[in-house]
Amino acid sequence: MKLYLLRHGIAVDRIRGEIKSDWERPLTKEGQEETKAVALGLRKIGVKADLILSSPLVRAKQTAEIVIEVLAKGSEIQISEALAPGGLASDLYKFLKQFSQKENIFLVGHEPDISRLASNFLWAGPELYMPFKKAGICRIDIVDIPPTSPGVLKWFLNPKILCLLA
Repeated sequence: MKLYLLRHGIAVDRIRGEIKSDWERPLTKEGQEETKAVALGLRKIGVKADLILSSPLVRAKQTAEIVIEVLAKGSEIQISEALAPGGLASDLYKFLKQFSQKENIFLVGHEPDISRLASNFLWAGPELYMPFKKAGICRIDIVDIPPTSPGVLKWFLNPKILCLLA
């Protein structure tokens, strides 16, 4: 199974006006454009998406929608509270178990949680810190859910590299 851990794109940085909470902060225009370029870069290197799992926060769902538009038209987003800030890897494993037949799964979330999740899949422990830039992504291959052996980090790319490919 190929897992693509993706941090949401650039979002509005303040709660104001109609935005009443952190959960409601949307992507900025720049965030939308950069995320689309990242998805186009991923398509150029042959990435496919069989399933998109997203945090319930607006900016993550918008990021997931852009990925679907470019890589998986006709697919739907599955929302998981385990990808929300403070979510637990054990809860994500339980949620993912139902999709074990899927080969290419995107997990769209937030920092620092997405870094911790990468560390969990790699069995690296808290001393490994992989800071994801906004719209940054890595691919980790695993054998099963929950992982019974360490995952393999195949690549870790920042958005600038993928935007250049687009």
